[in-house]
Amino acid sequence: MSRVFNFSAGPAALPTEVLEQAQAEMLDWNGSGMSVMEMSHRGKDYMSIAAKAEADLRELMNIPDNYKVLFVQGGASSQFAMVPINLLNGKKSADYLLTGQWSKKAVAEAKRYCDVNLVADTTDSKFTTVPDEAGLNFDPDAAYVHYTPNETIVGVEFDYVPDTGDVPLVADMSSTILSRAIDVSKFGVIYAGAQKNIGPAGLTIVIVREDLIGNADPNMPVMFDYKTFSENESMYNTPPTYCWYLAGLVFAWGLKQGGMSAIEAVNKRKAEKLYQAIDDSAFYSNPVELNCRSWMNVPFILENADLDAAFIEQAAAKGLMTLKGHRSVGGMRASIYNAMPEAGVDALIAFMQDFDKANT
Repeated sequence: MSRVFNFSAGPAALPTEVLEQAQAEMLDWNGSGMSVMEMSHRGKDYMSIAAKAEADLRELMNIPDNYKVLFVQGGASSQFAMVPINLLNGKKSADYLLTGQWSKKAVAEAKRYCDVNLVADTTDSKFTTVPDEAGLNFDPDAAYVHYTPNETIVGVEFDYVPDTGDVPLVADMSSTILSRAIDVSKFGVIYAGAQKNIGPAGLTIVIVREDLIGNADPNMPVMFDYKTFSENESMYNTPPTYCWYLAGLVFAWGLKQGGMSAIEAVNKRKAEKLYQAIDDSAFYSNPVELNCRSWMNVPFILENADLDAAFIEQAAAKGLMTLKGHRSVGGMRASIYNAMPEAGVDALIAFMQDFDKANT
């Protein structure tokens, strides 16, 4: 069996060690005689898996005690609605920063529930930059402020956390969570789809400050109320048990790597060497401003777009997979989440340099 280097933006690669452990435990978890997929979510075996997963995530991210960790379904896209449903609390408006396709979708959904004040909109730059922090003027009466720290499609990333004062800050961290150390106390709500740095698709993590729970619109479905999940340990209904289990294995793996500071150092190094390879060649370019280049999603455009197909085909032959860029950007995109080893980035750089020489 040979494993390729998978640069997919999501579902993304998982650590090999995690997959091997899941494989070893597939038919018999811890002597139970059954797979985790077969367990009752209310049985003591599965409850221990769920509890350890949350404890390990809390340790990894240093989550304060006054925050709840919810394991929900529906993807980050469901949070586009759940955030206003739970946080408006009688207010009529919320502030949004529009910096890419995902925050654009969040804005569109929020407009179904409230007035949206666009504090920043980088559409004119084709989402290749983030707004200047000094120019942000938040409404002190807004219910919350929402932003997307990392936009996967164009590969643009905030190099700061907006200071919103007493207004709760909400972040879609689907492509940021677990990539570096984060001060959770700066946020009211953090949510993230699992399929990038957490685990397989089907699970969403929501980290929410306790004082923001219990204010949902009573006319909304019970499954869209954070209180439902908080009061029932995320088990009001049957949760995505296997996804939760695999996420727990990833959290334990992260602790084994040395925690967030060690993971951050590796991620920074991977991104720096890949951007350096792009910048050192006239054959490749990156469209994003230098100060807001993503660590996780690195798009690059070939000088001659007619060579894109050949690049993809020849890269695949070298075991470098899922490098085609998003249709709105073109070119290539290498997503280098936690599970992508440095060896994968090194192999990509070597191929890029060889392809450059062969076509220049």
